[in-house]
Parts: sequence; structure tokens; C-alpha cells
Amino acid sequence: MKFQQGYSQKQQQTQKLAMTQELQQAIQILQFNTEELQDYVETISLENPLFDIVAPKMQSDLMQMHSGGIKEESFIQIADHPVSLFEHLIHQINLNYRDTFIREIMLALVENIDINGYLKVDEENFKAEINATTLQFLDALTLLQQLDPPGVGARNLQECLMLQTEQDDYAPNLAYLILEESFDEIAKRKFEIIAKKYQLSLSQVQQIMDYIQSLNPFPGAGFGSQDSNFIIPDLTLVRRAGELVVLSNKRGQLRLNFQENYFNRLKQQADEETKVYLKEKLQQFEWLNKTIGQRKDTILEVGKIIVQQQAHFFETKQGALKPLMLKDIAKQLSVHESTISRAVNGKYIETDFGVFELRRFFVNKVNDEDTSADEVKKLIATFVEEEDKNKPLSDQKIVEMLAEKEQKISRRTVAKYRDALKIPSSSKRKRFD
Repeated sequence: MKFQQGYSQKQQQTQKLAMTQELQQAIQILQFNTEELQDYVETISLENPLFDIVAPKMQSDLMQMHSGGIKEESFIQIADHPVSLFEHLIHQINLNYRDTFIREIMLALVENIDINGYLKVDEENFKAEINATTLQFLDALTLLQQLDPPGVGARNLQECLMLQTEQDDYAPNLAYLILEESFDEIAKRKFEIIAKKYQLSLSQVQQIMDYIQSLNPFPGAGFGSQDSNFIIPDLTLVRRAGELVVLSNKRGQLRLNFQENYFNRLKQQADEETKVYLKEKLQQFEWLNKTIGQRKDTILEVGKIIVQQQAHFFETKQGALKPLMLKDIAKQLSVHESTISRAVNGKYIETDFGVFELRRFFVNKVNDEDTSADEVKKLIATFVEEEDKNKPLSDQKIVEMLAEKEQKISRRTVAKYRDALKIPSSSKRKRFD
């Protein structure tokens, strides 16, 4: 047998981004929220005597949530727990599910679960970012909502209570159905209507109501450290001379304090080995200090553009959002979309009417027009709120009313948005009282 091997010379030019350790750390630092950044820097400071940390001030400016007319408390006392909700969920996913794309989606969804166990994510943006189909998203969401604690991963209070009831073998008959179909009546304690609708006695309705009230509206509240109930806004929005101004929140800034006297004293007495050590630690401090500054500047620049683009929301205090994509800001700042994603995830802006995560201000266009789904949803919600409850609006009638507002939306799209708003169909909204 004759062995032949051919050789050829070919010159090829390629471009590659060298992912150095410092670049990886810089990316990680941008992604950290304030508390995570503090933990990270504290770990480094244990090995670097040249600086100490001036930690940000904690505050309890928590967002208030509203669902189905029920106002949830803005402050929850969270018991001390050795494992965070995030760690608890990640452990279950890694333990029970194979390494598939569905598991990747589940892990990504966990990053969008708040301290109370609720999933806070824009479905369309999320699917686009991870390149998932609607079916894949729903499969991952269904599996996530089966994890412990019961009710975790819910998108609103109604769904949270339904998930807990579904997983409870001892739940009263009809409790799940009543939560699904008559949530507004439950919230308004319309016992007579519920009794008549489901052919129950008032005593039976009372038992079901007692059970529902025993459920936990905050399934994630028992996890995490005592500090988990605090949000530290990265940005503050103020009004000056009628203008909206975005500032870095000084109370939330972590600062590094360089120990200059200690450094100079050691440097004067140091041998060659100590000088090398001091040089290394000085370079580490300077890099870390610069990177934290760049993180602050990036978040501030992104925040300024968000406020500029969503000025109507901030000027009217929670007005409709305009279409805005990650790529829009990435293009303005000449950076990658992933940089913007890291800069807004877990970062908050403090206003005089609430504290909001920066991610919430990204919404898709409707029918490729300069109209956001958020604007259309607000119109639909307004129409339904003002309708005659004895003659509720059909989806087709809502289509016609939207057309009068120059919003050309199909009946199917109206039904989809109505479902997203947890607004029942017209037949289920009809009232007789």
C-alpha cells in the first residue's frame, strides 16, 4: 500500500475577536446588577489590600404591581433563606432536564423572574433574542411553571393562584375554574354572582374563597437573603426647567477607595518581589475602577436614549410606550445588541411615580408601523373599561373603534392582545347586576 500525503500552501486572512480574560470580566461586570457587582468587587478586595469599598445605600423603593384590580403590597418581609429563588430554580432545572434547547429557554426565563416569583418578560422580544418559536417558548414556560415553589413563573396574580390550585390535590372542586373564569368576581367578592353561575350555595362559595385566600400571592418571597427585597436604582429621572434629565443614582453607586498611604508606605520599604506584587495589585485596582466607571457611563447613555425615545411614558406618568428595539439603541451607540441587553437587564430607573426596570421599555412595532403593541393594548383596555357591561364590546367592534383611532389591527390580533391583557371575551364580560 502506498501512502501519499499532499501539501499545499495557502494564505488566508480571518478576523477574530480575542476574548481575553479582562474582556470577559468587563462583559460580566456590565451584566451585574448593583448587588451582584458589590459581591463581585468585595471578593476581589479580599485579595487586594490597596483599596476598600464604599458600598451603595440600600433603599426599599419597590415597584407596585397591579393585577385584575387587586393591588399587591409593594413591600414584602422576606425571611432569611440560605438559598436564593434563582439558585433553587436553576438547581431543579439542571437536576431534572436534559441539555436541550428547551432547557436553555427555561434557564433564560429564570433570569427574568423577580423576587416574588413572577415572570417579567416581553414574550415577543424574548423569543426574538433567543431565536425561539412560540411553541418552544410555551413548552419551556409550562415546564418552568411546574417547578417548586408552586405558582412560580406566573405572569400575573391570577395565573399564580391558578398554578397553585392546579398542583394541589386537595383543592376544592371548581376552585381552579372559578379562578380562571371569574377572577374579577373573586376580587370584588361577588359571592351571589359566583354562586348563581356555578350553581353553588353561598356556604360553598365561602369555602372556596377561604381556600383561595390561603394561597400564596408571592411564591418567591420565602427565598433569598434579607436584602433581596431591596432594589437599588442605577438611574434617577428628574425634571429641571420642564425637561427630563437622567442622572446616575449617587446613592446606588459603588465606589473604590484607594489606600494611597498604605501603598506609598509599602512601596518605600518593598523588596523586588513586593514591588512586583504592588504593581500587579495597582493595575488590578486601576482596571477595575475604570471598568466600573465604563459600566456606569454605558448604563447612563442607554438610559438617556430610553427616556428620549419613551418621553411620552415619562411625561404623562405611564403613558403608552413607543416601538423600541435593542438594535435601535445599539446602532446609536455603535455597540452590539448584546451590550445593550446586558446594560438593561436588572438595571432600574427611579422616577417620581415609581421604579422601573430598563428592559420594560423595549416593545415591538405593530404591522411594521410606528405603533407599539403597548399603545394598542392600552386602547383596548380603555375601550373595555368604558364599555357598557350589559352590552360588552365584541372583538370586531374593538377593531372598528381602533380603526377610528387610525390603528388598523385585525380581529385576530385584537383577540391576542385581549388575551395578553387577561380580558375575557365579550360573552364572559357580560354582567347582569
